[in-house]
Amino acid sequence: MSFAPLAELQALERIIELGAGQLESRVVCQVSLPTGDTYPVQVITLGNPAPDVPAVGYFGGVHGLERIGSGVVLAYLQSLVMRLQWDSTLQRQLESVRLVFMPIVNPGGMALGTRANPHGVDLMRNAPLDAQAPVPFLVGGQRLSAGLPWYRGLKNRPMEIESQAVCEVVSTELLNRDFSLSVDCHSGFGSSDRIWFPFAHKRAPIPHLAEMHALKNIFVQTNSHHRYTIEPQSLQYLAHGDLWDHLYLKSCAQARGIFLPLTLEMGSWLWVRKNPRQLFSRHGIFNPLIEHRQQRVLRQHHLLLDFLSRAACGHRLWLPGPEKRAQQHAQALQDWY
Repeated sequence: MSFAPLAELQALERIIELGAGQLESRVVCQVSLPTGDTYPVQVITLGNPAPDVPAVGYFGGVHGLERIGSGVVLAYLQSLVMRLQWDSTLQRQLESVRLVFMPIVNPGGMALGTRANPHGVDLMRNAPLDAQAPVPFLVGGQRLSAGLPWYRGLKNRPMEIESQAVCEVVSTELLNRDFSLSVDCHSGFGSSDRIWFPFAHKRAPIPHLAEMHALKNIFVQTNSHHRYTIEPQSLQYLAHGDLWDHLYLKSCAQARGIFLPLTLEMGSWLWVRKNPRQLFSRHGIFNPLIEHRQQRVLRQHHLLLDFLSRAACGHRLWLPGPEKRAQQHAQALQDWY
């Protein structure tokens, strides 16, 4: 059995061709399927590579069934490439920021139509990090069997190559800077769109809670009609092996700069409610299957992704200074904890 080329990988190749001379691309690793088919995990960068400018990372396709996450990231990347041909404001903006894209982290799972990678491992339960309180059965991560969902992989084994690829890109492109942001695009949680931030492995607030609250404030102030719920993931559930908790803690240990990782959880029940027949398709549970709804989703999250690049550029203007940080932290505790 041989697998056809992934539409998302083909779309990415077209974008790379369109952006020739304006962006850089490289293959971080190759993912093999049992059939012998291989798929590349690629990273695309544009903007200023200097380490003294801020950076934003855009990630998608960590779960193979959630193809809309890759679609959102690819749509934003294509928009940037096309705008670079005529948008002088964007050209100037990219002189002061680095943008990093991994739109298809789990191409093997995408080809197989599974949440996990070809080894049956859920990449968002794969980091060497255990929750500090009980987690929901299975959902919080399990080591019972790769045949069950949310499998973490074997204990004391290296992370899967896709997880290692994300860690390598984040470490080399984001964590070596004074300031960086990231957003990982997913779907499938509930009936509303949520923006999560660490922690997922414990209920305690993150050390940069004041900075996260300041980021939320400027987003709300400039997008008063947004429909996102912005909160720590721990308010919903705890989980073992969260990749972004792992990378955030690595950033804190390095003490090099501020790294604020976000996860966009698109509420897939919004699409199912409007088209109940999607319940009979495992892809339909996680993706809008009707074309006009898919186009609407791709448009509506463009604003968030573009906001993050602008927020990174202007981070010195909104990050709380020493005199305001304690007040911002106290307000965040009141709002979230």
